Amino acid sequence: MADRRIWWERLAAHKQRLDGVRTTDIFASEPDRMVQLSEVVGDTCFDFSKHKIDQSALKALLAFAADTGLQHRIDELFAGAVVNPSERRPALHAALRAAEQRQVGATDVPAFEAARQSATQTLEQCRQLVDTLRRQFGDDGFDVVHVGIGGSELGPKLCLEALTHPRSTDPVRVHYVGNVDAHPVDHLLATLDPHRTVVCLVSKSFGTQETLTNGAILRRWLEASLGPELAATRLVAITANPARAIRYGIGASQVLPIWDWVGGRYSVWSAVSLSTMLALGYERFAEFLAGAEAMDLHFRMAPFVRNVPVLMALVGVWSRNVLGLPGHCVVPYDERLRHLPAFLQQLEMESNGKSVAADGSQIGHATVPIIWGGVGSATQHAFFQALHQGELANVVEFIGAVTPAHDHDASHKALMANMLAQSSALLHGRQTDDADPALRAQRECPGDRPSTTILLPELSPFTLGLLLAAYEHKVFVQSVLWGNNAFDQWGVELGKQLADELLPLIDGGAIPDTVDASTRLLIGRVRGL
Repeated sequence: MADRRIWWERLAAHKQRLDGVRTTDIFASEPDRMVQLSEVVGDTCFDFSKHKIDQSALKALLAFAADTGLQHRIDELFAGAVVNPSERRPALHAALRAAEQRQVGATDVPAFEAARQSATQTLEQCRQLVDTLRRQFGDDGFDVVHVGIGGSELGPKLCLEALTHPRSTDPVRVHYVGNVDAHPVDHLLATLDPHRTVVCLVSKSFGTQETLTNGAILRRWLEASLGPELAATRLVAITANPARAIRYGIGASQVLPIWDWVGGRYSVWSAVSLSTMLALGYERFAEFLAGAEAMDLHFRMAPFVRNVPVLMALVGVWSRNVLGLPGHCVVPYDERLRHLPAFLQQLEMESNGKSVAADGSQIGHATVPIIWGGVGSATQHAFFQALHQGELANVVEFIGAVTPAHDHDASHKALMANMLAQSSALLHGRQTDDADPALRAQRECPGDRPSTTILLPELSPFTLGLLLAAYEHKVFVQSVLWGNNAFDQWGVELGKQLADELLPLIDGGAIPDTVDASTRLLIGRVRGL
């Protein structure tokens, strides 16, 4: 077991050695830097060269990863070992996208193969349901209301937005309802025809407060026009608790499974994305799975020095723990990826936002940075000022697609030029020759601020799957380096529990003495207005 305190000291020595050295100086001293710190997987280019890391520091990071037993932990992940000790579960989301003829090195592992077969059977159910509903409603199409929150919404919403062609005339229209705030639900229902609407209720437990509350509104709306019997045929459940969904009144043939070995934030590859399959077609969803599997194969087989998820994790740990940078800003220069920052907020911060190690001890060092971001180039006119001249530097991750899905060549070239310019500006900064010292100081940009650039050949189902799988594996690698469990979320569970306890108090119940004075006052205000 690695002694992380020793490794932080060793890495800090590399930081001290590089103090006063600019990243541009490292470029000059390392002619092969682009070979060492960029990698192409599935025609997608990952460029880490603008991070302030030289070859000596990178070797130390790789040695740290090896000392944590990372390769063994990766093998355990794909073998179906218990990698979520607090809940005594494996994390077999990679099995959801493993085609029979292209195993990820786990053909001899019974747990992985059993999970893969379950996933394959469920995806076939999804394919049949997609065909049935499309035939049922015909060319006039229908609306799908996807009701879910967190991992039950963010992934499918991201995928559909990213992969819907701008000139699509597909007759299936998908709408997402996540927040328990009913205002958007009312706005949505005013636009829908209950006779041509299907509702997908997505909840692993089928007890999620937000999902069931919104589901009740939609169910009443359907029943008011269709009657209870016909309305029930328009409900589909995706859950790990099918018995509860059936008691809710959904027919067994309309209940699709997910499993306790798939966490919500890792479930986009499953029946959770039924709404995406309905809108895009099952064939395109299969391409999405194939892209993820390509990254799985790379992650398992590539040496760490050429391994994209490992390099993503290492430069992240260097930035967070060695350089002390508090934030990681994700900026896709593609409007179709506008939901990616929110997806990554959950994936990274819910997975690694921990201060306690998997063995119950205090971690004692920083873990996940604040994940935030927005879409370029619009964000250049919002928060990029702080990225260039603010007191606290952030890592910036730029993501773009070389080939757009439109024919407006001038617009796309301008978009790409802006992305590359921002990456270059963060690296080089700007010195001015103003005679006025005060003005000169205000206009100068320090530069030497780290960024990663990811260039997709195009935004397709395959490249999106490859990208999201890379992020999943990065998160796992960082959890190994930091020593935390990436697959539980007890902080989220606490909030759910307290909300359930407070709801009857807001509804007029007696407030017990154990409720703090602030919450007591606020409950009174909510009751009284």
